[in-house]
Amino acid sequence: MARQIPVCEAEMPESARPNNDRSQSNRSVLSVSDLNREVKHLLESSIPLLWVGGEISNFAAPSSGHWYFTLKDARAQVRCAMFRGRNRSVRFRPGNGREVLLRCRVGLYEGRGEYQLIVEHMEEAGLGALMRQLEELKARLQAEGLFDPARKKSLPFLPANIGIVTSATGAAVRDMIQILGRRYPAAAIELWPVPVQGRGAAQQIAAAIDSAGRSGRHDLLIVGRGGGSLEDLWPFNEEIVARALAACPLPTISAVGHETDTTIADLAADARAPTPSAAAEMASANAAELLQTLAALRQRLARAARLQLHHLRQQVQLTGNRLRHPREQLQNRAQRLDHLELRLQSAARGQLQAYRRNLNATRRAFSHCHPERDISVGRSRLQLAGRHLAGAMETLLQRRREQLGHTGQLLHNISPLAVLERGYALVRDEQGRVIKSSRTLRAGQPLQVRLAQGSFSARVETTD
Repeated sequence: MARQIPVCEAEMPESARPNNDRSQSNRSVLSVSDLNREVKHLLESSIPLLWVGGEISNFAAPSSGHWYFTLKDARAQVRCAMFRGRNRSVRFRPGNGREVLLRCRVGLYEGRGEYQLIVEHMEEAGLGALMRQLEELKARLQAEGLFDPARKKSLPFLPANIGIVTSATGAAVRDMIQILGRRYPAAAIELWPVPVQGRGAAQQIAAAIDSAGRSGRHDLLIVGRGGGSLEDLWPFNEEIVARALAACPLPTISAVGHETDTTIADLAADARAPTPSAAAEMASANAAELLQTLAALRQRLARAARLQLHHLRQQVQLTGNRLRHPREQLQNRAQRLDHLELRLQSAARGQLQAYRRNLNATRRAFSHCHPERDISVGRSRLQLAGRHLAGAMETLLQRRREQLGHTGQLLHNISPLAVLERGYALVRDEQGRVIKSSRTLRAGQPLQVRLAQGSFSARVETTD
């Protein structure tokens, strides 16, 4: 029930005024503050929470964080206030001329005695129905698996041909072509011009996506447009565009609006770019960075090749130091043979001298024993010893000769000259290096050929 507000006597009809003498003690006078407070309470308690639509004007956002503006239509206007705790949930930045819907309550600003709307929620006009439609479509396509990350294709690293489905006259296509030309001039660019807003735009966008996918000319497809209102971006929220993107055989990038705008096309495409310019950067490799990477790889390859070549040279040098020329080995074996021969002769002379000493000793001992029998026996023993000595010397000399012949045969077998005697030849190039493979030869190259007996010069005609 509304409160009863006292009425000022001046506003009462003259017939209803009390006598002066009687009313002096019963008169109730309100201050302006009390009056505004009573009116405010009356408005707030009698008018429920309501929705009001109109156009914003005189918008102000002071440092306190509160918003103050006027809501108007063609015939009237009303002041509005939206405090900081409420306006934080608004997903767009209001401004003069913006059509909005307000959920608000009626109040009175007591300081000026003006009634105003205290706004609790604000949305763009027409946005509520569109958002509900958008959420229903998103939920249905999500349930079908149209946004499943498992079905999304990877973007190619270096696409040779890039298709762009967008308006031919917008700033978005100019930005994308400029960025692609600067970052990745090697890629061919083909534009599929379509309207990106208005009636029938979604059908033409979907048809262009389908045609680009069936053309077989592209490695990557960019679909998008520049920023705008929800109504301007709506063709990219329609089901026909989402299904065309999902069915496209090419990897696709959706680049619709600004970073804060998210459409159904962004969810259905294989990749989402926050802006058309960002889509061009995602689709292209930076040519300067590629050249820097290539130069770094070339330096690493050259460094690795130098290290490998140095390592191989060390191995060749080490192997060369370990190898000996056959002539040197032959000389060493001949020297060893001479040494063995000298040792054999020295041993034979020593043993002969020992036998002679024994003979002389025996003779001296025999000279002291003149008996004929002893002399005869001694002579027989001497003759027998002489024969034994001769036989032993012959046997020893024969054994030494056999050892010497065997050693000589071994030396002969390992000698390169023995290999040459079996019909082989030793071929060297003009630097004296031994030729081991025909792959090291070249036509017309001079060669030196060593045989078992003599040598001759030759020249390469062909190699096999």
